[in-house]
Amino acid sequence: MDTFGIVVEQIGLFVVYILAGVALVKTKVFCAETLEVLAKYVLKLGLPVLIFINTVNGVQRETLFSSAEVIALTAVLYAFFFLESLFLAKVFRLKGNTALVYRAISMFGNIGFMGIPIISSIYPQSGMLYISLVTIVDQSVLWTLGVKLTTPEGAEGGFKLKKMINPATTAIALALVFIIARIPVPGVINTGLQKIGGTATPLAMIYLGGVFACMDIRRYAFRPELYGIVLVKMLVAPILVYLVLGFVPISADLRMTIALLTALPAMASAVMMAKASGSEGDYAMGGIFVTTIGSIVTLPIVCWLLQHFFTV
Repeated sequence: MDTFGIVVEQIGLFVVYILAGVALVKTKVFCAETLEVLAKYVLKLGLPVLIFINTVNGVQRETLFSSAEVIALTAVLYAFFFLESLFLAKVFRLKGNTALVYRAISMFGNIGFMGIPIISSIYPQSGMLYISLVTIVDQSVLWTLGVKLTTPEGAEGGFKLKKMINPATTAIALALVFIIARIPVPGVINTGLQKIGGTATPLAMIYLGGVFACMDIRRYAFRPELYGIVLVKMLVAPILVYLVLGFVPISADLRMTIALLTALPAMASAVMMAKASGSEGDYAMGGIFVTTIGSIVTLPIVCWLLQHFFTV
């Protein structure tokens, strides 16, 4: 199956999971408390295990040491995201905490729950190496600048080293230790961890569907600035990034990986961070709704355009 077919297949699975979440809430099988427990499981166990075992199984020590370019490119990419978020907030004349949270949801993509299954399906050999290295930069920026953007104006907030020590970053660190030290994961444990990690994306998408079913969709469905993220960050920016990377001496799979990661919808963690700090958590949820639903259309379009019109 080609890249476009894989992306469409993954998007189809995401839609099924989201609709399942909506159905579970509408039929009262799930309630708000259930969704909260689901979120804790995914963030504290499912996602970290997914990152750890996929990285250990998919990355070799030799390729790890020769991939510093991925971290450098990702750092440049996030600098671009930062400027892009400033531009969009100015264009739509957003102010105060709304502007800050808007910049957060326009900067950080849903790498953990959408990026990992898409990229690892397209590139089984190198995908998890790229995702792991991108996640190092992503988490570093998230728990520094991301904290600042999701903290209300005037409140104390900013970089705290202990916030960078979380299940996802711990999983990355452990995976790097296992790879560098060439520590094998025994067969039964490996299989068990793969099955636990395999629950992360379906349950995360079910959670989002449940949250969407609980929220007032009409309040955010017609906010033009949220569609600005869909148009600029998720549709135009990936094509621009892909074209620029054509002048950089990197592999074709890394080029496509970075472009597709650029096209991802807003990261779900932005909601939790904004709510925890007393900022615009509901607004962040509205942004995740619009961008996630929008990605059902934009991700296949971006992939198809890159494959058929912009390949050089």
